Amino acid sequence: MDSIILFAFYAFAAVAVMSAVGVISVKNPVHAALLLVLTFFSVACTWIIAGAEFLGVALILVYVGAVMVLFLFVVMMLDIDTTPMREGFVRYLPVGLVVAVVMLVEILTLIGVKSRIAGFGPDPVGTTGTANTKWLAETLYTKFLLPFELAAVILTVAVIAAVMLTLRRRTGIKTQNPSLQSAVRAEDRIRMVKMDAVKPQPVAQDHEEAR
Repeated sequence: MDSIILFAFYAFAAVAVMSAVGVISVKNPVHAALLLVLTFFSVACTWIIAGAEFLGVALILVYVGAVMVLFLFVVMMLDIDTTPMREGFVRYLPVGLVVAVVMLVEILTLIGVKSRIAGFGPDPVGTTGTANTKWLAETLYTKFLLPFELAAVILTVAVIAAVMLTLRRRTGIKTQNPSLQSAVRAEDRIRMVKMDAVKPQPVAQDHEEAR
């Protein structure tokens, strides 16, 4: 690998790590969401440099361009008060650090064991001579067709469940029925009532009574 490409890879990786640490350390939710956008973009750049162009572009288009924009809109509209969230942070910080260190050690141990057993195999894209996107599509829709379809079904069920949760009936909340509103006629909205004319009292008399 060229030295310039290697330097760019490590630079993007360092930015991704620092921005990821900032996501869990900053106090402002908007700043955390912006740092998460930077994390996704930096990881996408490392993927593109490593040869996974399709995954890098998909990460930018899907997560940076769609999901994180939605997150930013939600966070800015909710105007979250961070004061109650920080009250118990110090109390649970030691336990969280211990769990994080144990998980990191386990992951590094697993990576070391797997690398010693299996080793690094040849690049399937380089050996076949096909493009990255074509190889990924052929592998996904031939060897991993059943897991891919199962993942699609699970995501569809999750979307339907989220919609059904929003449509549940809740007591004590004022709601509107659009079908009844559209069925109302114009003559039912306004009723004309005939009343006799009433002569108002003189204004001067009211001023004298007020004095």
